[in-house]
Amino acid sequence: MSTHRQTTAAPAIDTERLTLRGHRLEDFADYAAMWGDPEVTRYIGGRPFSEEEVWVRLLRQVGHWALLGFGYWVIRDRASGHFLGEVGFADLRRDLQPPLGDAPEAGWVLVPWAHGRGLASEAVRAALEWSEVQLGARRTVCIIDPENAASLRVAAKHGYRETHRTTYKGTPTVVFVRDV
Repeated sequence: MSTHRQTTAAPAIDTERLTLRGHRLEDFADYAAMWGDPEVTRYIGGRPFSEEEVWVRLLRQVGHWALLGFGYWVIRDRASGHFLGEVGFADLRRDLQPPLGDAPEAGWVLVPWAHGRGLASEAVRAALEWSEVQLGARRTVCIIDPENAASLRVAAKHGYRETHRTTYKGTPTVVFVRDV
C-alpha cells in the first residue's frame, strides 16, 4: 500500500483538448453508460457492468483521492464538455501473482467514439506529469489484456515495459512497469 497519504479531492488539469477533474455525482449517467458498453468492457472484466457495480466504482474513485492523495480523473472534452472516459492511478490490492507491490497502478478507458484520436495518450501524459510532480519520481505499473492492442500502444508510448505475463480473475494479463 502507498505511504503517500493526503486528504484531498482530485485537482483539475487542462491539456490542449481535455479537462481532467474529479468524479462527481452528475457524472453517474455518463459513467454508467460507458461501463455498461460491451465494447468498453471487452478487455476490462469481459462484460458490461451493472449500475450497482458502476456506483461502487464511482465511490472507489472518489475514495482514492480522499484516502491516498491520488486516484482517477474524469476526462471531458475541453471544447464541448462531453464525457470521454477516465484516467489515473489506483491501489486496488489486486490478487495477482507476483503482486504489483506498492506502486500506483495506472489505468485509462475512453468511450468508443473517442478511440483512435490520441486522446488516451494525451490524458495518460497529463496524469503521468501530475504524478511525477505530486507523488515524486516513482514507479507506476499497469495491467493490460494481451489482446488490447490500443492500450498496449498507449503503454509503450509512455515508457511502460512488459515485466511478465500472468492471469487475473482467470484472464491472461500483461504486467507493465514504468520507472521515472
